[in-house]
Amino acid sequence: MKKNKQKIQQLTLAAFFVAIEVLMGFTPIGFIPVGALSITTMHLPVILSGILMGPLYGGLMGFIFGFISFCKATFSPGITSFVFTPFVTVGGVQGNFWSLVIVFVPRILLGVLSGLMYSKLSNKVKNKHLLVAIVAIINTMIHSCLVLGGIYLFFAQPYAQALGKSVGAIAALMGMTICTNSILEALLAGIVIPVLVKALTPSAKRTGILYGAKQ
Repeated sequence: MKKNKQKIQQLTLAAFFVAIEVLMGFTPIGFIPVGALSITTMHLPVILSGILMGPLYGGLMGFIFGFISFCKATFSPGITSFVFTPFVTVGGVQGNFWSLVIVFVPRILLGVLSGLMYSKLSNKVKNKHLLVAIVAIINTMIHSCLVLGGIYLFFAQPYAQALGKSVGAIAALMGMTICTNSILEALLAGIVIPVLVKALTPSAKRTGILYGAKQ
């Protein structure tokens, strides 16, 4: 009976995180303008669920993140949406299998790696607040590098063509994006995630849904 209750509580919390992710994805909450730039907050529930509920739920949230990106690229396409969906053709350039890899794999790994990294290091790093911040920052940067790297690896030429730039200019643009947007997103995760984990951990412990119960 107790295990069934904990399972229901886990699913309830997972559904709550999914609802937040969907809300962020289809409203301006998912993107915060910072001057001429825009940083996403979509990665936050993914990292949070991975740390609190483990890599399985983190991966599930990452899939939801990827699915929202896929839907937006498919049904509200822009000039470079083909990198996130195989069902869009822009300027004679169509997405393909690698579009699905780019849109799903980095997002799923974001949640899985956040859960695994926190679990593996939780017994080695005494300052849990610092550990959560490190996990959030590192995995946000890994996610950004995988997405941008995948775009450049599989779509460098058509991506450059869509933007009217050279392939070299695209490489420079992606490097600049990592140094601006990606770092801001990582810093946001490093600040927000530890606060949320600290706030949610006591109730997660009481209900027995905290992954590994190590915090």
